[in-house]
Amino acid sequence: MREALGENRKLEAVAEKRRRALSLVVLFLFASCALLMFVVGKRAAAVTNLRNANNIKPETQPVSSESTPSTPAQDYSKFSHFTPGEHAALASRYSCNSCHKRGDNSAEPKLPGHRECINCHQTQFNTPGTPFCLICHTQEGLSQQNPAVKAFPKTLAGFDAEYDHAQHMAGSPEAKPQTGCVACHAPARRGVARTFPNGLAAHQTCYTCHTPGRQAGGRDISSCGVCHAPGGRAVNVTTATRSYGIGFSHATHGPRQNLSCENCHTVGRRGLPEGKQVSATFPAQHFPNTRAQTCASCHNGQRTFGETNFNDCKRCHTGPTFRL
Repeated sequence: MREALGENRKLEAVAEKRRRALSLVVLFLFASCALLMFVVGKRAAAVTNLRNANNIKPETQPVSSESTPSTPAQDYSKFSHFTPGEHAALASRYSCNSCHKRGDNSAEPKLPGHRECINCHQTQFNTPGTPFCLICHTQEGLSQQNPAVKAFPKTLAGFDAEYDHAQHMAGSPEAKPQTGCVACHAPARRGVARTFPNGLAAHQTCYTCHTPGRQAGGRDISSCGVCHAPGGRAVNVTTATRSYGIGFSHATHGPRQNLSCENCHTVGRRGLPEGKQVSATFPAQHFPNTRAQTCASCHNGQRTFGETNFNDCKRCHTGPTFRL
């Protein structure tokens, strides 16, 4: 009796496990069907929306003004060498003659002519009332048949002024001035000082050799880019040096004393900054604390007068406050 009862309980437990397994299978199938129907419905809705969007005509599609940024209009009332990019490309080192033509040796440059402007600005040139013409002409002059042209700017904004002494003095023989240093450095202040080419006056000095169309080394050396490079600032050189304040004069250190510029100045290698291209004698006579060449290098009592004779002191000390 007990064995039969135990057998029935085992059969009931097995049946219960089967019912639970069947319930889980049914639940899984139901969930899978629901998920499949959800995915199919989403895809069908997306396809429908895409078809509807493709059926809209281009002219009826709304366009947001924020999605198409507008390009700022070019200001043709001002000129710049560096904007837009087309101007910047022409302002490179050796492209200046694309716009600036030298017809003579005039020290003052001239603004480009109509032909140079029309090459790129045909539309602006033919547009009535455009401020484009006011870059080179005045408003009053535009009413005339041959409007006057504005003067060339006195300052060269955005460009430096370069000069390489080594290239002219120790480089190519054809680059060396026939008269040497005095070709550029003329006497000043009654021969005491030597001038430096500055500003537009430098053109008058340089154009003695750099004539229009002059070629050297296979390139044009008459163009602006020979001396002026974009991205710098031209600085005038002064003649107020320390040597002139202690009685030195170039007039008493020249050919009559069998001296030349090379006796006191040495030209360095090419590519040095302007302030370091040429060495200068250190203006010191008494107890010079330097290895550089000084006044005492020559004024040593042997080559010329020095400190051995006190009667020679006033040959250098000429100021009214000097007392011996």
